[in-house]
Amino acid sequence: MNHEDKAFFDQEMAGVRPLKSETALKQQNRHAKPEPGTLYRRAAAQRPAEGDDNFLTTGFVDFVRPQDVLSFKRGGIQNGVFYSLQRGGYRIEATLDLHLMSVEDARVEVFRFIHDCVRYEVRTALINHGKGARSKDSQAMIKSYVARWLPQFKEIMAFHSAQGFHGGTGAVYVLLRKTEKAKDRARERLGLTSGKPEPGLR
Repeated sequence: MNHEDKAFFDQEMAGVRPLKSETALKQQNRHAKPEPGTLYRRAAAQRPAEGDDNFLTTGFVDFVRPQDVLSFKRGGIQNGVFYSLQRGGYRIEATLDLHLMSVEDARVEVFRFIHDCVRYEVRTALINHGKGARSKDSQAMIKSYVARWLPQFKEIMAFHSAQGFHGGTGAVYVLLRKTEKAKDRARERLGLTSGKPEPGLR
C-alpha cells in the first residue's frame, strides 16, 4: 500500500471503532437498566417474524406537534362510546411503550401489538408513543407515524390521545373491534339471539 492509498484508507476509517467482544457486551448488558418496552420486545422476539405482511410504511408522513391531540373515529361508533374512550373510561387491557425506539422498530412493534390485541380479544389498549418534545424542529416523529398507522388497521374502531394520568398527548387510547366470537358470547350472556343488536360497545 503506497502513501496515497494509506492516506485514503485512514480517511475512510476515521472514527471507526473495533467491535467489542460478545463476552464484553454480555457483561456490559447484564448490569444495564432495561429500557422502556424491553419486556414486550423480548416476548415479541419469541414469535415468528411476520415477513412481508406488515403493511405499515415509513415513507412520507404528516408531522404533528408534541402537544397535538390525536383523534379518530370510524362511522358507526356511538358518540357515548367515543366520549368514554376520550375520558379514559374503559379498562386498559394491554399497553405498548415505543419510547427510545426507531421508526422502523416502532413499525414492527405496532404491527405485532395490534395483531396480538386482536388475537387475545383486547378491546381497549394504550400506546405510549411519547411527545417528541425534545425534537429540534418540534416534530413528534413516532407520534406522527402512530397517527398514520393506526387508521390502517380495519380492526381499530377509534383512538384518542390519553388523559394526563395515562400520559396525555404522549399516549393514545385505542378501541378495537369486537370479534365475532366475543359478540356471540356476549349475546349468550345477555340472552339475545344472533339477530338482535348488542347494546353498548359494538
